Amino acid sequence: MKALEGVKILDFTHVQSGPTCTQLLGWFGADVIKVERPGVGDATRGQLQDIPDVDSLYFTMLNHNKRSVTLNSKSDRGKEILTRLIEECDVMVENFAPGALDRMGFSWERIQEINSRMIYASVKGFGPGPYEDCKVYENVAQCAGGAASTTGMLGGVPTVTGAQIGDSGTGLHLAFGIVTALYQRTHSGKGQRVSCAMQDGVLNLCRVKLRDQQRLDNGPLKEYSQFGEGVEFGEATPRAGNDSGGGQPGRILKCKGWETDPDAYTYFITQAAVWKNICDTIGKEEWKEDPDFATPDARLPRLNEVFNAIEDWTMTKTKFEVLEICNPLNIPVGPILSMKELAEEPSLRETGTIVEVEHPERGTYLTVGNPVKLSDSPSEVVRSPLLGEHTDEILREVVGLSDNDIAAARDEGAI
Repeated sequence: MKALEGVKILDFTHVQSGPTCTQLLGWFGADVIKVERPGVGDATRGQLQDIPDVDSLYFTMLNHNKRSVTLNSKSDRGKEILTRLIEECDVMVENFAPGALDRMGFSWERIQEINSRMIYASVKGFGPGPYEDCKVYENVAQCAGGAASTTGMLGGVPTVTGAQIGDSGTGLHLAFGIVTALYQRTHSGKGQRVSCAMQDGVLNLCRVKLRDQQRLDNGPLKEYSQFGEGVEFGEATPRAGNDSGGGQPGRILKCKGWETDPDAYTYFITQAAVWKNICDTIGKEEWKEDPDFATPDARLPRLNEVFNAIEDWTMTKTKFEVLEICNPLNIPVGPILSMKELAEEPSLRETGTIVEVEHPERGTYLTVGNPVKLSDSPSEVVRSPLLGEHTDEILREVVGLSDNDIAAARDEGAI
């Protein structure tokens, strides 16, 4: 039995943040009913298409394990059907613009009247405050949540990360909130609202930078490269390039082949506990006893010299050779893996972290699998639905309409 088997999710989400959330719930066995506009569907079906007239990878990779029903919720018959869906489902998830559902006649208060056990979950750009009505997209969330101001090289422009921490990150937060509310409902018998703002989600992922903001009140951040370079700190947490955020100095260093391979790099951390192993490995045995290098505090003003010496060594090895040499010595390193390398990594296929999926129109495509593994709850990736593929099935099984009723609803433009 799957962990969320028997839970029905009414999925009114689109693009990325909401679909990430509902896909994760679907991976764990929830019945996710994706509600889409007739003839249109989720906007991402047609965005960034690599094959004409076929659902894009943008859509397919965010909407696995779902059933698609088309519904015109502005029509009278459509509202009747939606009311019935709310009665039968456990969770409703939406990431509409603020107030959109209210204008459709389905406010939180109305939803509670229809189904007091309903958990109503929303993704918004900002929480209550001066910006709550503003639209937010991935990079806007990264900027508003503190990620961009603390990412990039010192003296350079703020930089967004390739990881979708605004959209997908917030979707993961929302899924956690939904499961928590479902658990509480087993005791209270009542539904509740679950909300997650993208700004809040990004800020939660940037907590170490908020930590450093407070540390600045008591002096410079000595593990930051700029301390050793004599660059004065300002009032806010600065951009720190590839410095480690955990207190153990670390940087990205060149490896053999970097001249032609843009990903021939490794991340290298000078962890204090294995400093002597590092010295032996890079041929700097004298640093083990040298008072200028023997202790972490002594090394902080000299990090450029330290990492330059380490890089002289890493440039003689491939990134994988660095890993093979350092790992047995407990020296923390990590090769910079490209998306091509990850896509071709056999171990990720074996664990289901990356999977191949068959699609009736697209053929075979590669996608991510469930990153969370449960020992007693299998998780499989089922292809994304075609637009309206399960409309009749859902109206029969969930709403309880007859074939004549379905035909009438279709004639009226409700589905």
